[in-house]
Amino acid sequence: MTAEPDDKPPYNPPDPPNWRQPFGMVLILIVILLWSGLALNMIDWVSGLNFWLQLPIYIFAGIAWIFPVKPLLIWMNTGKFRS
Repeated sequence: MTAEPDDKPPYNPPDPPNWRQPFGMVLILIVILLWSGLALNMIDWVSGLNFWLQLPIYIFAGIAWIFPVKPLLIWMNTGKFRS
């Protein structure tokens, strides 16, 4: 009473290409360019501060751009802005 294995592997057709990935990549590049432009506009003000005041500003500027990009990445993969 053994089950005989199938000779054919299951057929999983590839997903059809969609327009969200290229469009999303362009939007991500725009977000990064806008964020870096904002950071560059603030550089004169920030560079005049003490090192210990500059440090949290640079940490925030280096991490905060991820938050608007995260829903965009979810949308690119699922078609919805929330998982």
